[in-house]
Amino acid sequence: MDRAEKREMVSFLDEVFATAGSVVVTQYSGLTVAQMTDLRRQMKDAGAQFRVIKNRLAKIALENGDRGVASELFKGPVGIAYGPDPVAAPKVLTEYVKRNEKLIIIGGLLGRAAMDQQGVEALAKMPPIDELRSKLLGCLLQPGTSLARVLNAPGNKLASQLNAPAQNLIGVFAAYRAKLEAAA
Repeated sequence: MDRAEKREMVSFLDEVFATAGSVVVTQYSGLTVAQMTDLRRQMKDAGAQFRVIKNRLAKIALENGDRGVASELFKGPVGIAYGPDPVAAPKVLTEYVKRNEKLIIIGGLLGRAAMDQQGVEALAKMPPIDELRSKLLGCLLQPGTSLARVLNAPGNKLASQLNAPAQNLIGVFAAYRAKLEAAA
């Protein structure tokens, strides 16, 4: 690699470390080309990527972005898995490691915090980000839905008292509309 390629790689890694939902660091020693291709395909299917990188360039990018705590993870033949969803790459890697013990998860980055292997495995057990968002939205909407259900329950005196002004207003509008139609 010449200097320009190194600068380009450092800026690429700096962007990956800054924007990815999570970055998982692995050692891939002993994987065949076919196994690496299979891993990359699985990552792509999950919306993530796997890339072999140079340790020194990764350490420079980490120091540039105040993520130096993770620089100790970059030793030996290292590849990183990353993607916008913080759960996608760890899920694929933990499943792949179960079938192929030549790939070793060393740790990772979640924002500016470094994780060890157990942290990556815990992250892999979480549901995807879209599922978490839908659960959160359900929790936020649940009290309003329950209130509407209680107010609309048959025989609810409070509901009839609250709905009476609205029903009266609708009646006034209906009478006014009928008056306008009769005049026309």
